[in-house]
Amino acid sequence: MKQKIITFANHKGGVSKTTSTASIGACMAQMGKKVLLIDLDGQANLTLYFIPNEDEIETSIFDALVDGAPLPVKHIRENLDLVPSSLEMASAEIALTNLLAREQLLSRLLDPIRHDYDYILIDCPPSLGIVTTNAFLAADEIIVPMTPELLPLKGMRMLDAFVTNLQRVKPSLRLGGVFIARFNHRKLNKVVEQAVKSRYESITMKTRIRENIALAESAGSGKSIFEYDPNSNGAKDYLALTEEIISRNQ
Repeated sequence: MKQKIITFANHKGGVSKTTSTASIGACMAQMGKKVLLIDLDGQANLTLYFIPNEDEIETSIFDALVDGAPLPVKHIRENLDLVPSSLEMASAEIALTNLLAREQLLSRLLDPIRHDYDYILIDCPPSLGIVTTNAFLAADEIIVPMTPELLPLKGMRMLDAFVTNLQRVKPSLRLGGVFIARFNHRKLNKVVEQAVKSRYESITMKTRIRENIALAESAGSGKSIFEYDPNSNGAKDYLALTEEIISRNQ
């Protein structure tokens, strides 16, 4: 297995992007993989998922990207580390504007440590600006969580175009996977799922994440879904999805 940096991205919010990054990362760590999570979102939801007390966060990814501070890696539990975000990241698009080679700041920060981990998972803000560009150019591949609704499906075209444009800078960059989250058996869900499979047949994950209240409840508890409710559908689905991601990387 080769080491890999995966960015989880969707420019629409509310598609389980943060929940997926947290759950897949925690699952990989339980499997014995060394994992680093990076929170690039100004809402800092991934950070708060594992560190509910904001007072514990002295420096964040903002300080590293904008001020050149060392990357603030916090140890969460066995095999799992986190680079936290902060509310300051909400202003990062403006703060990064005048910096030299601003699109590849994250890549340079990760170069010295990337070989310390089996997987580095990056959670993006719901936008296609400089911060997300940093996440894409640092990644080996992009995985897109989608809710089974029409708007996220239409938005995939924008994401496609964004990736195609960045491939001029990094030809190896690719969309590595698409999966459906918050799935239920309503008719629209099935229609959208079929449309995703038709358009992205080669990269659509077999696993879909069912709607599950335990996933929402575990966020901010300091526990992953596997600790909070290991018998829930959410835990079972994210275990299956994690196994699928790892099997593609063998």
